[in-house]
Formats: sequence, C-alpha cells, structure tokens
Amino acid sequence: MKKDVLQKLKRIFIRILFWFFGLSIGSVLLFRFVPVPLTPLMIIRLFEQGLSGENFKLYKEWTPLDKIGSRMPDAVIASEDQKFEEHSGFDFEAIRKARSYNERHQGGKMKGASTISQQTAKNVFLWPSRSWIRKGFEVYFTFLIEVFWSKERIMEVYLNVIEMGDGVYGAEAAAQTFFKKPSKKLSSRQAALIAAVLPNPRRWSPSHPTVYITRKAARIEYYMRGIDFGQ
Repeated sequence: MKKDVLQKLKRIFIRILFWFFGLSIGSVLLFRFVPVPLTPLMIIRLFEQGLSGENFKLYKEWTPLDKIGSRMPDAVIASEDQKFEEHSGFDFEAIRKARSYNERHQGGKMKGASTISQQTAKNVFLWPSRSWIRKGFEVYFTFLIEVFWSKERIMEVYLNVIEMGDGVYGAEAAAQTFFKKPSKKLSSRQAALIAAVLPNPRRWSPSHPTVYITRKAARIEYYMRGIDFGQ
C-alpha cells in the first residue's frame, strides 16, 4: 500500500516537473518574439491601487529597440549593469563585492548585484520577493533568456516592462510622461535621469530630481560616453 502511494506521488511529481519545464521554456520562447502584455508587478500594482481606492494607473507603450534609440540602453547599462554585453546573465565579480559589502554592513541597507538579465527575468516571469525560492527561479529564468534570447531582445524587453514611475512602465512611457517626447529624442541627460531613479522609481522623479538624483545622473552620463550598446 505504501509503495503504491509513493509511486503515485512520484508520477504526480514528474508530471508537475514536465508541465513546469514545458510552460516555462514555452513562455520564454514565446516572449522572444511577442511583446510582453503584462508582468506580475503590473498586476500587483493594479491590485494595490484598487485596495487603496486610487484610480488605476498603468501607462505602457511597447516600443521596438530601434525606435527607443541608443541613449536609454546606454544609460541603463551605465547605471545598472556595465558588463551587460560581456556576461552570460550573472556578474559574479559584482556578486562577490555585494556579499562582502553586506557582511561588513549588517543591519544596514543591503547592496544588490542583479544584472539587467536578472531584472528582466524577475519582472517578466516572477513575483517581487527576497526569498531564496524566488531567487532560485530567477536564476533559472535568467539562464533561459540568456540561452534563447539575444542581448538586444533582453534589452528591448527590459526597456519595455521595467517600472519607471508610479504606474509608468518602460522607456517610451517614461519619456512621454516626464519629458513630453518620444524615447528616441531623449537627450543623454534625460536618459541618465530616468536611469538614475530606477532603484526606487515611485519615490524619485526624473523631471523633478533631488540633489542625489542629479549627481547620480551626472555620473551615469559620464559613464555613457564609454558605452555604445549593440556596436
């Protein structure tokens, strides 16, 4: 009797694994070609707005990478992941530095080392969380998109789904909201300001930058001079 139960549980487990790998790989392949309609974070934000009685805010405008222009990719690489074109999804040197920093500053603000690939995987396929389980899924989906997508596709998806303001998602929506112009016409300074607020886009505004954001944007703009994504 016990053996039959174990065999049944084994079959269920194998079936779950089969469906998980099938659906996850299938969705990654699908989004290699199809725009991402919604992300888990977008849905969570809408739910939060509904619970608090706010008006629903969801402004996004899917824009191909060549229509976004070069300044936004260069700005987010300078700000978020300067080895984006070199690594295979994970910057192990940055991870070691972040771990060392966090060990020295226990109890303070933790420093992260997520690459643009990891952030894309997290935003498209996963829920916001700091648990080890979610981190494991993040590693898995980061590996998949690095295998099945090009760097250009990863950047394109990232720049179309990342939260860039309260209810604002993607470079085109951010450019229109904060600077009243298409993303392709952003100046280097404006692109740097948008990239500078990404750690907390609902707290800071590119169009009304604090002293901290202004200084950070200046550093990003400086590093942008040595970046020419896709070239």
